[in-house]
Parts: sequence; C-alpha cells; structure tokens
Amino acid sequence: MVATAGTAIVAALRDDVDRLLAAEPEVRCDAADSVHQMRVATRRLRSVLRSYRRLFQTDPVTAMGAELKWLAALLGVARDAEVRADRFDILLAKHAVQAEALGADLDTVTARLVTAELARYRGAHAQVLIALDSDRYAALRAELIRWRTEPPLREQRADHPADEHFAVVLHRDRHRVERLVHAEPSVSRAERVELLHDIRKSAKRLRYSCDAAEPVLGAAASELGGRAKRLQTVLGDHRDAIESQHALFAIAADAAAAGEDPATYRLLAGAEEAAARAALERYPAAAESLSAD
Repeated sequence: MVATAGTAIVAALRDDVDRLLAAEPEVRCDAADSVHQMRVATRRLRSVLRSYRRLFQTDPVTAMGAELKWLAALLGVARDAEVRADRFDILLAKHAVQAEALGADLDTVTARLVTAELARYRGAHAQVLIALDSDRYAALRAELIRWRTEPPLREQRADHPADEHFAVVLHRDRHRVERLVHAEPSVSRAERVELLHDIRKSAKRLRYSCDAAEPVLGAAASELGGRAKRLQTVLGDHRDAIESQHALFAIAADAAAAGEDPATYRLLAGAEEAAARAALERYPAAAESLSAD
C-alpha cells in the first residue's frame, strides 16, 4: 500500500513533538545543552510546518507557527548568551598570552566577556521557566500533544501519495536555496552578510524538510539533507564569528568609556574576523555540492 502524504507528515510531526516534550524537563532543571535541544526541536517543528504547509489547514498552522516562534525566541535569548559565554571563554584562553602582552587584566576581561554572558543566560533562563509555567505554554503544549496524532490536515491533499508530495517539497526548498546562492555574487558587500544569513536559514529549512522526507524518499532525501547541513554549518560558523566580532567591538567601546584599555577586545575581534574569513573559504564548495546530482 502506498503511504499517503498525511500519514507520513503525521509521523514526522510526532517525532519532532516528542523531541520538544522530552527536552522540556531538561530545560526546567537546566541540564547541559537542554536549551539548545528544545530550541532546535521548536525550530524543526516550525520549519516542517512551513515546508509542508499545503498539507495543513491554513489558520491552525499559522497560529501554531506563531506560538512556536514565540517559544523559539525565548529559548534563543538564553541560547545565544550561552553560546557567547562558551565562545568568549575559548577565545580568551586561546589568546591569553597575547592579551597579557598587551597588558590586559584577564580577570576584568573575563568578567566583561564570560561572566557577563553567563549572567545574561541565567536571567534569560529564568524567563524561559516563567514561560514554561504560563497558560500560554500550557495551551501550546496541549495543542502539540493533539497534533502528534491528529493535526489539522487538508484531507484531499493528505490523501496524495507521500513520495510525490514530499519530492515536490524538497524540490521547492532546494530551489529556494539555489536561487539565493545564485544571487549572492551580484550583491554589494554590505548586503552580502545578510544574504549569506538568508542562505543559511534556507539551507536549514531544506535540511529539516529532508529529515521529514527520509522515511519516504530514503537515500535521496538523506543525501540532499546532508549537503544542506554542510552548507548550513559553514554559514553558521561564519555567522557566529561575525556576531561575536560585533559584540566584541561593542564591549571594546564600553571598556574604553569606562577608562579601560580596549586593545584585548579588539585583538579578539580580529581573531573572529579571521574565523569568519576561514568559514567563507569553505562556502563555495558547500554551495556547489548542494546542486550536485
């Protein structure tokens, strides 16, 4: 019997809902990497609903997307602070000798970089816990549990063969990434950073739609998803370095305003600029591999 698109998408949704619900108690007790796991699960769900939106009734899936966006944003504040704290800690350790040569007070630098971000994480995590105890999240959680088995499908479209529908979705998501990649060489330098960010987000969406399609399309979806993940990772490394560099420049300005020498922060910002360039050196091959047949 040919699997229907509705049956296949319900299975994909169930897996992603289970990931989110499994992460919740870990977030509540602040287990290592738990915020990241819940954020990824939330983003995966939202991405799959967007890619396969034609299988769902419009109003319910729009409302669900908005609630998932709300949750992902809250988790994102905490996760971003957590990532910056780890990144700054590693960066400072790597360049400690150079920083000391510049006359840096490493305790002060650590306080501005690592300690401050950890404090932001604790504050953001507290806000996440408040949200998880809210009526809004309780309603979202209850709706997700219902969607594990009975999402609001469009019955006529849900009865289509799964392989045909999922192949169309992957083609559309892949074409979106390729269109952005082809536009990249023609944009200005100022526009390039944001376009690369858009390419990364589109590659991630393709990766998640491939993950949902893998039980239906097998190796074809798995291989395309792997190439999408490679492109996402390369551009994610670039984006992380750029955002860290911008944060370091802002911290350098704060330090200078407080009468401190900003040289160490500028040193670290320069290291992040080099990391961004190194990531971009891997971009052409990753982008080209996406279009390989």
